[in-house]
Amino acid sequence: MTYPKLHINTIGNGQDIVLLHGWGVNGAVFEPLKQALSQYRVHYVDLPGFGDSPIIKGDISDWASALIQQLPNNAIWLGWSLGGLVATQIALNFPDKIKALITVASSPCFMEHLAETPHPWPGIAPQVLEQFSSQLHQNLPKTVERFLAIQAMGSETAKTDILKIKSLVLAKPLPCETSLQQGLDMLAEVDLRSQLPNITQPWLRVWGKLDGLVPRKAVNMLVKNTNVEDIILAKASHAPFISHTSLFIEHINHWLNTLKP
Repeated sequence: MTYPKLHINTIGNGQDIVLLHGWGVNGAVFEPLKQALSQYRVHYVDLPGFGDSPIIKGDISDWASALIQQLPNNAIWLGWSLGGLVATQIALNFPDKIKALITVASSPCFMEHLAETPHPWPGIAPQVLEQFSSQLHQNLPKTVERFLAIQAMGSETAKTDILKIKSLVLAKPLPCETSLQQGLDMLAEVDLRSQLPNITQPWLRVWGKLDGLVPRKAVNMLVKNTNVEDIILAKASHAPFISHTSLFIEHINHWLNTLKP
């Protein structure tokens, strides 16, 4: 199947790195990383229906197929939040087409599952996503703005972080309601936990200790193979590349340097 052409801003030369943003924003949110990744060929993607990209109907597998069609083989895929869920799906669906995976403040299952025993799964309460879904149809700009504020909750520099995120992402068109709802559905319904052992590529997982959306408790509940490295940033919340840019870049670059050419 051929999908509509997504907006992808490609900068630089070298090893390909694909960046996938989270819910409610667009590829411009990664502006703080541009200088640090200048030795790579970086693809700043607007996910379907976000920023300057058209809608792609369907579920997370449709988004994964559209992205893999339009981006180079053997790239390193970095996904933040919802983008990390999509990147994880790509690693599972197209294992021979990606070189390595980096997920940032991202869970293989965003929704909490309190009924699971003996260890309830930590995540976003179902009523929170339901609220966003109903508010979406009433006041789209306000709903997006409210969600952006949650990204920085817990961070010592929350106010500054929120302003920075807003100034970067609002330079592009607001996402469309259809794609925002698709994204919420993915956050509510997708659960990749049982499939994670199938990911054999090098995988770096970066977490914020103060993250209000992806609780740190999840880290120790995930199966960890020898290909996986976890880094927990002690004072970071849900957007560590914005609140702790230098520290985030230091960890990412160190890990990238360990990958075989």
